[in-house]
Amino acid sequence: MNQQKTQVLVVGGALTGLSAAVFLAHRGVQVAVVERHPDLLVHPRLRGITPRTVEVFRQVGLGPAIRKESFLGENDVFVPLRANTVADAYEPVEEADHAELVDPRTYSPSTYAGIDQDRLETLLRDRARELGADIRNFTEVTALDQDADGVTVTLRDRASGDEGAIRADYVIAADGSKSRIRTWLGIETDGPGELFNTITAIVDADLSAAVRGRRIGIVYLQKPRPFSSMMPHDNSGSRWLFSTGYDPQRESAADFTAERVAGMVREASELDDIDVALRPQIPGTDVTVLGFPISAHVARSYRSGRVFLAGDAARTQPPTGGFGGSTGIQDAHNLAWKLAAVLTGRAGPGLLDTYDAERRPYGGLAMQQAFARFGDRMAGGAQVELLDYSAVTMGFRYASAAVPGNHETDPIPAVELRAQPGTRAPHCPTADGGSTLDLYGEALVLIVGHDGQEWATTAKDVGTAMGVEVRPYVLGVDIDVEDGETAHGISTHGAVLVRPDGFVAWRSQSAATDPAAVLAEALRAVLARGD
Repeated sequence: MNQQKTQVLVVGGALTGLSAAVFLAHRGVQVAVVERHPDLLVHPRLRGITPRTVEVFRQVGLGPAIRKESFLGENDVFVPLRANTVADAYEPVEEADHAELVDPRTYSPSTYAGIDQDRLETLLRDRARELGADIRNFTEVTALDQDADGVTVTLRDRASGDEGAIRADYVIAADGSKSRIRTWLGIETDGPGELFNTITAIVDADLSAAVRGRRIGIVYLQKPRPFSSMMPHDNSGSRWLFSTGYDPQRESAADFTAERVAGMVREASELDDIDVALRPQIPGTDVTVLGFPISAHVARSYRSGRVFLAGDAARTQPPTGGFGGSTGIQDAHNLAWKLAAVLTGRAGPGLLDTYDAERRPYGGLAMQQAFARFGDRMAGGAQVELLDYSAVTMGFRYASAAVPGNHETDPIPAVELRAQPGTRAPHCPTADGGSTLDLYGEALVLIVGHDGQEWATTAKDVGTAMGVEVRPYVLGVDIDVEDGETAHGISTHGAVLVRPDGFVAWRSQSAATDPAAVLAEALRAVLARGD
């Protein structure tokens, strides 16, 4: 390999890394992805993504494809189950926040999407390539050296053994929970650490006699041993993901032979005579059983110079609650618009500091809530308060220099989102069947009250003077919504500035004496501009 150049290099071509590639390429950023595996893993791992995560994928044209691949209908709810075996009676896992679940369509144009990670990654890989991303599989990073102007990364082609280098303006480390790059950077982690170890296997087994037509998203089992679970991998009822915990002090993942796993599946289903076959999980290999540590920790920093941590490289948590994959995707979404703004000169480099300021506190919140649900579902009870699910997944709140003046970080239930600074802008259905959320993703947007035309005119003038696109929309004039001012917490003379990621950067609840000066000051703060 010869040394090459790219604006952003993403290390890790799984869920978070591919999401970063899509979000960056969609914004015109030159991006390359390197992944040590020869292809995507044939392993679901993640079972679905939250409404907020579906929203961010809508911005890049993936909403319809994700809905098509979902094993849940738009009216379905994913409910985890608990049982002794697959054949036994199922008990829904009741958590404190389930009693007050509200239809997400009251606060989002999107619903929970039940899509397995391997299928989602395929969609992301194809979309990233369509947008021009350079994706290189079977390529590993062997060294990383950064200076004031960029990062030089040494790569090795695992097929040929050839080595070369690539020069990038910035690097995103999405290389998993045991991130080598995080270790090289000397970034330590905080949290409970490793909780337990699990093995997983994709099995072909007809469990219809045990399931008896009942619908399963995931069922937590006591047999063949505690910390076991089964998830369907297709709609036929004949392909499953089986997982069970083990003690690495007594045994290893290698001890779980195909024959042993088949016996455990029979015990889990109480079907002693069924055929059980294991499928390879890594393309191009005969590896049928994988071992994973289940851990909970958060990196002490999400940034070191020009290198950023994202996804499991930044934080890990138990899968309970389904926060992990969506958290990594939204790490990438938060970082992508900031990198694009800095690379194009529309923002100062200080904007990149807000990635750590915004996403690391949320990583801690998600870890804590996943850990609490782990205790509630599998370990006899939650150790900390379970927060409203929509508050954790939709109502989290940023406090950083990119949200000038806001210091509030307590999550808000999604139904209470009213354009509070630092929160995801509210969803208001539009007369054409869309959502106000569809306005966000490309540029800064100023939502203006019906009588606040001066804000709209000012936005265009100030944006032009600063070389930044600000798109104004007057409620009731440019967009037809009901009670738009109430939904955005403003009077008919107020205005709300929304960032490209759909989060409220600033709000004036009423008119200003000098709107040009006020808006210019807000823009300079949000974009870390010293001019």
